[in-house]
Amino acid sequence: MRPAYPAVRLSAWRHSGGPAPPVWFRRGVPIERYGVLAGQVVDCRVETTDTPHYQIRLRAPDGDYRAAVNVRSSLSPPDLLFLVDDDFRHPVTAGLAELPDGFTPLLSRPGGLALDFIRAGLFDRQGMRVVPTTLPGPDNDLGEFLDHYVRRLVGTDARAYVFGQRWGPEDRTPDKIFGFRPGNGVHDVHMNQGNSGRFGADNGVWQDGALVLRLPEGDRWVAFFLAFQSQSWHTDDATGHPITPPGPAPTGPELRVRIVAALVNPVGPAPERETVTLLNASPEPVRLDGWALVDRLAHRQPLTGTIAAGAALPVVVAAPVQLGNKGGTITLLDGEGLKADGVAYTKEQASQEGWSILF
Repeated sequence: MRPAYPAVRLSAWRHSGGPAPPVWFRRGVPIERYGVLAGQVVDCRVETTDTPHYQIRLRAPDGDYRAAVNVRSSLSPPDLLFLVDDDFRHPVTAGLAELPDGFTPLLSRPGGLALDFIRAGLFDRQGMRVVPTTLPGPDNDLGEFLDHYVRRLVGTDARAYVFGQRWGPEDRTPDKIFGFRPGNGVHDVHMNQGNSGRFGADNGVWQDGALVLRLPEGDRWVAFFLAFQSQSWHTDDATGHPITPPGPAPTGPELRVRIVAALVNPVGPAPERETVTLLNASPEPVRLDGWALVDRLAHRQPLTGTIAAGAALPVVVAAPVQLGNKGGTITLLDGEGLKADGVAYTKEQASQEGWSILF
């Protein structure tokens, strides 16, 4: 007979620190309260427990929140993949700048503020590094790397934006780290797809978590991206379930064709002749039959033809794909439907008519 587990999400189990639910509990439902929390940083600290997190206290007009950022995995290998972009430029920042402080629910779909590490062109996966949870000495582990940036924001006019899943408000429960009432916050601040085993129920597309900081000086953005080494980087477009095993960042043949430029804003009235330039970096020709370009709204354009070894090929963009002048993303899929490359550009980059954007 099955034990009587309460009907809660697997991610809630992870947040509570209780034992994992049994195998039969896997329902394949993505995280339910996905969104982004905006607020002023008023406190922060590294939590060194059996489930260590970097904890951030944020203030908004409707009260205080806690952002719990994982710095260690409960699965093996335990150390996380980490990337910080201290000059983050992406069309999502324009939307973040307009958000009020507090938690904003987001629909898990392309074209809005929802994040997807694989499909949104947020960063180059090759830049991710395995970072230890804790090491003796200063400035050499994940908690300290986060603290280096976040602590400088305490009490300033800077804003933090935390993508993840909300919990609370818990009216009868004070926050377990900072003590404010009601308990309230955001967790799952990491990639939320490509999981196997007991965290497979959290999989979904366009629901990844991240920490983004907006610094007042020069309107500068800093973004932090975290993933578990146990997660796959090729996932199903509908479910977020893994379709390849987890592994290191792609090298060699997997990176043979790259997006190197895009003419997003050609000279002249619409409809314009937009192009995306592909480079075959390999010593062999690459047939593009079955490959595709994908825009920010997930529209696909099939590709054909061949790129000679070491050659570049300008591809004329055709409907339904569109490269908007207000910022966008471009993804290149190979013949198996797996991501071969992806880039993003901002409204500012697209503002110069007739100039190609280089990636």
